[in-house]
Amino acid sequence: MTASYKLYGLFRSAPSYKVGLMLTLCDEAFDYVHVNLREGAHKKPDYLKINRFGQVPALVDNSNGKTLCQSGAILEYLADKTGKFGGASLDDRLRAREWLFWGWDKFDVPVYRLRAWKLGFRPLELAVVELYQAERKAAFDVLESHFASGHDYLAGDHATIADIDLYGVAAVAHQGDYDVSAHPHVVSWMKRIEALPHFKSQATLLPQESRKA
Repeated sequence: MTASYKLYGLFRSAPSYKVGLMLTLCDEAFDYVHVNLREGAHKKPDYLKINRFGQVPALVDNSNGKTLCQSGAILEYLADKTGKFGGASLDDRLRAREWLFWGWDKFDVPVYRLRAWKLGFRPLELAVVELYQAERKAAFDVLESHFASGHDYLAGDHATIADIDLYGVAAVAHQGDYDVSAHPHVVSWMKRIEALPHFKSQATLLPQESRKA
């Protein structure tokens, strides 16, 4: 049987993990195509037809042939398509989008850059490292304040794509030498996401090679 979706990604990629986690939480079968960035597979003409930005992830919806790129846009598409994690009300959907945009602006960049620096993928000067470290802590402080004020999730009473998206960032912060346990309410939120049915961790969800569903 043909899988509902085909996900192009890289097992180390947090944005790829976000999309894989969304599909998994929605109990949607998907084929996985490993994109070897070291060998430049993401810049080859065939892949650029799927993702014009030459990045991972990319998603193909086998039911209609649509191709999508950028993890946040994919999450929104999947929420609309599956009817899951989109928010129970208009207000919830609006709050979820606000958190998505905030994350891309304030959370993703410092966490990802420091992770890449710590893993040896990106050289950074000390002043830049210190700037990103300050921005990363400030972003975690915003999340801590939100959950400390009595919210279980980012938007509404149930997990949305905002939680999936920002969880995918928080889950790799320790790889950039950050102690997430300094934010106990964030840790509790992460555990709530990890308790959702079908959840899989960043370390186990995506393989190091292509696979069928």
